[in-house]
Amino acid sequence: MRAILILAMVFMVSAAQAEVKIGIVNIQKIISSIKEGKDVNKTLEKSFKSKQKVLKDEEENIKKLIENLQKQNAVLSDSAKAKKTAEINKKRQEASEKMRQFQAEIQKQEAELKKPILDKLKPVIDKVSEEEKVELTFEISASPPIYAAKKVDLTEKIIKAYDKKHSK
Repeated sequence: MRAILILAMVFMVSAAQAEVKIGIVNIQKIISSIKEGKDVNKTLEKSFKSKQKVLKDEEENIKKLIENLQKQNAVLSDSAKAKKTAEINKKRQEASEKMRQFQAEIQKQEAELKKPILDKLKPVIDKVSEEEKVELTFEISASPPIYAAKKVDLTEKIIKAYDKKHSK
């Protein structure tokens, strides 16, 4: 029994001393650097701008309603003021709901457009990680590390490998 305990302790010490090579990857940087990603970002930007214009037009309309209410405030009856205020509040709620819908649409569109890129990117990340003898590769776009040595950042190598493989 004592021999098993000693053997287990030796194994734990040697396992603790084994180095694990870690790599980091910034997926957002990769996507914004490769041609396909740039095309996706342009498409999303166009979509966003058209939706933003609709929202801006509605905002201007609401501003005009508010200005009209303020100008007519002295001559309107209380019921007319309440009616116009209710109309303004309804328009604000509609605009707010439309903005939420637009955000959801853009997020869905972004996911749909980026999925094929991510599907092609995963094998490239795997290959570069293997070539660099990395045992763990972390994605850092959403939560960057406090510190990471440049030598563990595989982002540029993955961009080059992706471009080499997919820019035919």
